[in-house]
Amino acid sequence: MSYSIGDVVKKTGLSAHTLRYYEKEGLLPFVKKNASGVRAYSDEDLRWLTMIECLKDSGLQIKEIRQYIEWFNEGDSTLAQRLSLFENRRKILEKEMARLTVVMNKIRFKELLYREAVRVGNLDIATNERRFMQLKKKLFESPDDFDK
Repeated sequence: MSYSIGDVVKKTGLSAHTLRYYEKEGLLPFVKKNASGVRAYSDEDLRWLTMIECLKDSGLQIKEIRQYIEWFNEGDSTLAQRLSLFENRRKILEKEMARLTVVMNKIRFKELLYREAVRVGNLDIATNERRFMQLKKKLFESPDDFDK
């Protein structure tokens, strides 16, 4: 089964411009063209697009994604490089997730605090409630770093 660029746009949500850009950047070396020169995407190509989007969402740059595709096409001689790429990306994502967890905790804390301030009609009263001071101390190493 083959798909036109319009079909791929509908199936993936990617724009035709993005697909052409990926091709120009060497991310779609596997997409074939029919006798008329029109791109004919396969199911395997769609799986590659899903992987490309995942790598992009993980923070890899286009040149790094291109390198991964080149390594994949080179075969098993590049298994160690590909493993290293994924290990490094995982470590970076874990750090980012930890950072975002702190951010989320601060946002949730502020949401609770302001909900209480609205309930009692005063931010100072809510801020000085024992349970909020305890929660702030429990959640954050430096609880005063965001007291605005």
